[in-house]
Amino acid sequence: MIQTQTIAKTVTFDEFVTWYPENSTHRYELRNGVILEMPLGTGDHSNVTGFIGLKLGVQIDSRELPYSIPGDCLLKPVRNESGYQPDVIILDQSALINEPRWKKESIITMGSSVRLAVEVVSTNWRDDYFLKASDYEEMGIPEYWIVDYLGLGGRQFIGNPKQPTLSVYQLVDGEYQVKQFRGDSRVESLAFPELNLTAEQIFQAGFPVR
Repeated sequence: MIQTQTIAKTVTFDEFVTWYPENSTHRYELRNGVILEMPLGTGDHSNVTGFIGLKLGVQIDSRELPYSIPGDCLLKPVRNESGYQPDVIILDQSALINEPRWKKESIITMGSSVRLAVEVVSTNWRDDYFLKASDYEEMGIPEYWIVDYLGLGGRQFIGNPKQPTLSVYQLVDGEYQVKQFRGDSRVESLAFPELNLTAEQIFQAGFPVR
C-alpha cells in the first residue's frame, strides 16, 4: 500500500476516527499516531487487488461461506496509535455481532472477526512486512497475505535475488508461521482451502495483456 504523510501531530485511534472526514474521497490510515493519506494506487496495483477480491468473492458465493468483503473497514490494532485499511479483508459474519463498533463505525477490534487480511506491496514494503505483520499477529488475525507482485520487499523476506513472492502468514499457537509461493505454486489458504489459484496468476493480474 502507498502512503503519504498528511498530518504531523500525533493522535490516538479514537481521535483519528473522530477526525476522519465523512464521505471522503480519500482513504487514510493511522501509523504510530500520525495520520497518513493513502493516495490512489497504480493501475497494476489496483488490478492485483481487484483480482484477489474477485477470486475470493467467487469462493464465498459459490461455496456459500459465512464470510463478507466489506466496502469500508478500519482495523484497530491492540496499540492505540494505529488504524489500518487492508487492501482486501474477509470478515466472519457470525463474529460481527461481538464487535462493539462495527454497526455504527465499520471498525474491527478483534482478530477473531477476520478470516483473512491482504496487503498488496508498494514502495513502502517495510510497513507490510514489519509493522502490519506484527500488529495483525498481536490482534490474532488467523491469516495474512503479503502480495509482493513486483518483488520489492527486503531480501530477508523474499530472498536473494529478489523475485515476486506471495507470503502467507498463518497463526500457530499465537505466532505467525509463513509459507511463500512463487510461479506455478498453488496458494494454500486456511480461510479458502479449496482455492485453486497460483501465485503467478495473481502476479500477472498486475500486467494485463495490452
